Amino acid sequence: MGNASSMLTQYDIEEVQEHCSYLFSQQEIVALYERFCQLDRNAKGFISADEFLSIPEFSLNPLSQRLLKMIDGLNFKDFVAFLSAFSPKAFLQQKIELIFRVYDIDGNGRVTFKDLLEVLRDLTGSFMSEEQREQVLSHLLEESGYTRDASLVLDDFIKILGKSDMKMEVEVPVD
Repeated sequence: MGNASSMLTQYDIEEVQEHCSYLFSQQEIVALYERFCQLDRNAKGFISADEFLSIPEFSLNPLSQRLLKMIDGLNFKDFVAFLSAFSPKAFLQQKIELIFRVYDIDGNGRVTFKDLLEVLRDLTGSFMSEEQREQVLSHLLEESGYTRDASLVLDDFIKILGKSDMKMEVEVPVD
């Protein structure tokens, strides 16, 4: 797959499909590749933070800086693997794992009250006071059986969010 300007072969498409657990059809892989090539303006074979920020929906996302840490420098195969969590065919656990990675700011495998507070701060901006944020999070944790001092791991996230009807999907337009 090397150079982003080269064409995908059938083998490449199948390899990417396998890498993303067949959550995208071959047509969707081709459409994603076309979009990847548009974003990879210098045909380097990966997308930089600046190129991701050229997507208006991405740059306007309050969590974009947090997401950039996860996706800066992705090659096409890893780009599709990242997006696979947004596939309608993705399992809820895959979606929760992605959310956990977003909340796990320092990448230590644990989400603390401070981590949750930072994410809520990013999401609410000036619409909530710090005191309101702390109250909301304390209440949410308490309802889920945790305290402010808890350090949540992925299994805790799965327990808390696993019963939700989460809609985290992106439609891939196919010609």
